[in-house]
This record gives sequence, C-alpha cells and structure tokens, in this order.
Amino acid sequence: MAALDSLDARLIALLSAEPRIGVLECARRLRVARGTVQARLDKLLARGVIRGFGPEIAPAALGFGVMAFVTLEIRQSRGHDPVAAHLETIPEVLEAHTITGSGDLLCRIVARSNADLQRVIDEVVAYDGIVRAATIIALAEQIPYRTLPLVSAAVGG
Repeated sequence: MAALDSLDARLIALLSAEPRIGVLECARRLRVARGTVQARLDKLLARGVIRGFGPEIAPAALGFGVMAFVTLEIRQSRGHDPVAAHLETIPEVLEAHTITGSGDLLCRIVARSNADLQRVIDEVVAYDGIVRAATIIALAEQIPYRTLPLVSAAVGG
C-alpha cells in the first residue's frame, strides 16, 4: 500500500472541511493543476482511502438521541454472515464488527429513548443465531468519529 503524501493529506482535509467543493476549486486552493487533483482523488478512491462523499448524518437530530454499544454472542455453528444479514434489516443498527474477546460481534445502535432501546435490542436478539447480548449505553460523546488526525499521522505530520 502506497503511503499518503502531504498533497493527499491536504486534499483530504479540504474535502473533509468542505465536502461540496468541486475539483476545480480544490485545484485552485491547493495550487495544483485540476488534472493532478482529479488523479489524486481517483487514486484515493481506488485504494479505498476515501470511501464516499455522502452527508454525515447526526442520528440525534433525527430523533435517535440514545446511542448504545451491544456485544453479541452468536451460535458458532451458524456463523457471522446470517447474523449480519439479520442485523442489516434493523435500521437502528448503524454498524457491526466481528471482534475478539468475550463477544463475537460489536454493534453500534441508536434509539429514540431508553424504552425504544429495549425494543431495538429485542429485535436484535429475536434471531435464534444470537445467544446473548450485553448493552452499554453511551452517555456523552467525548471525541466524535474522526480520521483527519490519522491522515496527518500517516504522512508524518
């Protein structure tokens, strides 16, 4: 995997700050040719460094003010894929990751209230491939999801 350079990092920072900016304006602000920006952008997309340009949605602003992390233990004979397929049908499941440790999957879920959280958890564990769930409710976000410090560290800055 090729390392990022400072131009890549500056391009990513600019796109993060202003996601609706066009390639031509990026080139002007970065003081490079439009073709250079387009080529860098294409390479970053092809390598999977940049995964998308969609809007970042705040679940709380949509009425989903409760966030929780749920560790699931699954029936090993069924595997992860059927459980993941079940979880994908539940809109409040924002993400799920296979993990090591006492659980098998870690999910980030949202709900409208604590009572609604119970409904979502009941829906999650309704699948018979899930043996047990352990839930931790997030009280406050201390550091929002971020990647720019990682980009900076990747280029040595």
